[in-house]
Amino acid sequence: MIEPHAPAPPGTRSPWPGPARLPVRPGTGRFLVLAGVFVCAACGLVYELELVALASYLIGDSVTQASVVLSVMVFAMGIGSLAAKRLRPHAAAGFGAIEAVLALVGGSSALGLYAVFAWTGDWGGMWANGPRALLVAFSLTIGLLIGAEVPLLMELIQRIRRQDAGGAVADLFAADYVGALVGGLAFPFLLLPLLGQLTAALITGAVNAVVGGALVLGLFRRDLSRRARWLLVIANVTVLGVLASAAVLVDDFERAARHAVYGRDVRVAVQTDIQEVVITGGTQGRPLDLFLDGRLRVSGRDARRYHEALVHPAMSGEHTRVLILGGGDGLAAREVLRHPGVHRVDVVELDAGVVRLAREDPPLSRLNGHVYDDPRVHAMTDDAFRWLRAAPPSTYDVVISDLPDPGITASTKLYSQEFYALARRALTPHGRLAVHAGPVSIRPRVFWTVDTTLHTAGLRTAPYRVRGRDSGFTAGPDRSTGPARAPHDWGFILAGRQEPPALRLGAGAPRLQTLTQTGLTADARAAEGTRVWGLGASTLVHPRY
Repeated sequence: MIEPHAPAPPGTRSPWPGPARLPVRPGTGRFLVLAGVFVCAACGLVYELELVALASYLIGDSVTQASVVLSVMVFAMGIGSLAAKRLRPHAAAGFGAIEAVLALVGGSSALGLYAVFAWTGDWGGMWANGPRALLVAFSLTIGLLIGAEVPLLMELIQRIRRQDAGGAVADLFAADYVGALVGGLAFPFLLLPLLGQLTAALITGAVNAVVGGALVLGLFRRDLSRRARWLLVIANVTVLGVLASAAVLVDDFERAARHAVYGRDVRVAVQTDIQEVVITGGTQGRPLDLFLDGRLRVSGRDARRYHEALVHPAMSGEHTRVLILGGGDGLAAREVLRHPGVHRVDVVELDAGVVRLAREDPPLSRLNGHVYDDPRVHAMTDDAFRWLRAAPPSTYDVVISDLPDPGITASTKLYSQEFYALARRALTPHGRLAVHAGPVSIRPRVFWTVDTTLHTAGLRTAPYRVRGRDSGFTAGPDRSTGPARAPHDWGFILAGRQEPPALRLGAGAPRLQTLTQTGLTADARAAEGTRVWGLGASTLVHPRY
């Protein structure tokens, strides 16, 4: 039952402005407000997820980026709720203004972050510097605006129909949480695959502006002065114009940003179901570079040096059956097939798009020696962990782990004790496992943690490293560029089931261009000189990278 509001005592100001003058019945008005809460909550969660996804893509280490963005946002929401208390007497106008600003900031946040990354490339340094500070600023601003929505929406609901505070809060949060669920599911399953991060954020901002503006100007317009109505109309039209213009120009912006990041020699740029794949060069004598999510994974200047060092030490011995984990570009398989006696090579690559490019892109297929045309090579699209779990024991003579660096959160499980235990089971008794374990010079603790983890899984190891040239060819945990931060070596670990395998190329090894037995021995001594003692093993429940 709705109790009539008691009038304020004479000479005092009423804390309640009185019922809203609605153009519809109160029940319909209340439903429309809750529907607006639902949509705005969905938009707010899309902004949060978009910041997390883009920061993880641009910086790496998704756990850290998610923790920073979400913790800053939640903190800011509390501050925003407190600050919005002063706007309660002007709840309709305040809510309309907040939604317009939120739509502009949230909708353009992805564009701003990507622009700063593309044209500065400065993701190093302290959190207070450069684009990292912009990420925190966007998280803080969006959190403040989302937090300010709650007390204003509560005021609007109460002005439609007074009810006990507990019931009003329950209704408001029910709509808010259901909207968050829809936004959280729509972002990865609908918006991101269909529209991409930039367009998805812009369209979400437009929806936010339309719903917020329509709710205030349509339902509560009688509570606004003529001047306030015009200001809100102008603000929302301006925001929608900015977002629409950005959406029209987003393809041109993306091309310009891609050229700023990769240079003007971009030949292929595709978004697969897993990652962004960019290929530069490969024609007219220019070296081919392959980038996966912005990280240089194949450099035409250094690809042979890296793959010879990864593959050939492991091929000294029986190598009839070989498993390559990762390596969808086909370059590790190219080196494997140079050895006589190879009967079968299984390539397990998570991204079918990379394998497709390795087959069909003429410069890349020429670089890998057209390995996928060889009947001995069998490519499977699967997760390496899942594949090893299903592999029969003692299946392979050689397992080559050509996977992204363990510093990338998504790859951490592929450098765990559990993963290496599965790899050990898949090896024959005298089989060998070759692991790319990241650069030694700039991340020695990561490299030696991989070595410790292999030991804990029951494998005996022979670590070594190989120096590259100057390309910074790595799959490291960040997107840093430039000679100051680019790694100049690669760390590898050769492991065996029963005893430490000998680092030798073997009498029947093919003629190599970059690797010699003398160099390999020196590389092993160089790696040993960087050893870090006392490190723990990395497991699925306790990752240490």
